[in-house]
Amino acid sequence: DTGNGEQLYECPMCSLTCTDIQILEEHVDLHLEEHNFSEGTDLELAQQLQTEEDERQRSEEEKREREEFKKLQRQYGLDNSGGFKQQFLKNMEREVDRGRMQPFEYHKRKADMMESLASGIDDGRTKTSGVIEALCKYYQSENKDVRRVWLSAGVDHFHSSLGDRGWGCGYRNFQMLLSSLLQNSFYDNCLRDTTLIPSIPKIQSMIEDAWREGFDPHGASHFNNRLHGSKAWIGACEIYSLLTSLRIKCQIIDFHKPTGPMGTHPRLFEWILHYYSTDNEGGAKVVCTSKPPIYLQHQGHSRTVVGIEEKKNKSLCLLLFDPGCSSQQMQKLLKQNSDGTGLRLLRKFVGSLKEKQYQIVAVDGVLSSEEKAARCRASQVLTSEKIP
Repeated sequence: DTGNGEQLYECPMCSLTCTDIQILEEHVDLHLEEHNFSEGTDLELAQQLQTEEDERQRSEEEKREREEFKKLQRQYGLDNSGGFKQQFLKNMEREVDRGRMQPFEYHKRKADMMESLASGIDDGRTKTSGVIEALCKYYQSENKDVRRVWLSAGVDHFHSSLGDRGWGCGYRNFQMLLSSLLQNSFYDNCLRDTTLIPSIPKIQSMIEDAWREGFDPHGASHFNNRLHGSKAWIGACEIYSLLTSLRIKCQIIDFHKPTGPMGTHPRLFEWILHYYSTDNEGGAKVVCTSKPPIYLQHQGHSRTVVGIEEKKNKSLCLLLFDPGCSSQQMQKLLKQNSDGTGLRLLRKFVGSLKEKQYQIVAVDGVLSSEEKAARCRASQVLTSEKIP
């Protein structure tokens, strides 16, 4: 009240006083309209900022995925950076630059490599023969802790070269397996077109041939149906497809989780013991079987099982050929010491194999044409058996 009978009205939002209630209402309405406009503007701005942040994060994620994909392509040899030939020449040039290879040797090895590529036959530079025979001789006189030992039929060792270092283990293990099969007349009919050990590029072409026959289309698509001219890693499925295309009967066994304490795989060892000891149950301490070696795969590497020891305390020990071992290391096994220290290179106990998962490819006979066709159809769905 102003004292002279007039009523004053105060704005609840800004303390303005009015003598007319209607004017005050209009004044307050303006406040509300201004407030609502401000709120709407803030909301739109917040939404715009959130949209921009979402787009930025999505762009960064796509960039990370592209970089990760390229990294995986490089890691697995699928980045179109060339294959065996390109890596071989590049590494030899590096050796010359560092003074570790003379130019005349470079030209000679280049000529040998080109001849090997043209013929499709491995040049044999990384091969070591006679290790199985040396092992057999050693175990005959070993009297410490080995109760029995089973060995594969003669297997040559092949190690990685300047052309396949870092990615060629799967191909080298196939060469090891094939070296044993070629010495076994039981497989002559299957291998009449493969009488000598093929080079790595030739093996790549052989796997592509298997894919063209219809083997493992899912796996083939992973490589865009092309291996030749690449540094692509191969694994158990590619070895299975190649062997089966040659009418060699084999199976993939998947040890997909540890079956023992501390991440160990005793079931793997037991399976391999059964593989070697079946039909070889005689009383001899050293059993030189007719069994081909076994292809052993885990994440990032593969090796070849050439035998298994059973200790006097019943523990088991695998004997493995590793493509990562050089000829110089393997040559030492040909002059095995009586104390067996050189065998450390080959021996793997249960506690030594602790990868999360292992796969093996084991050969067990010959397929008819009808069986080959059936396996080709089956490989389009499933090629491995899981061990629980």
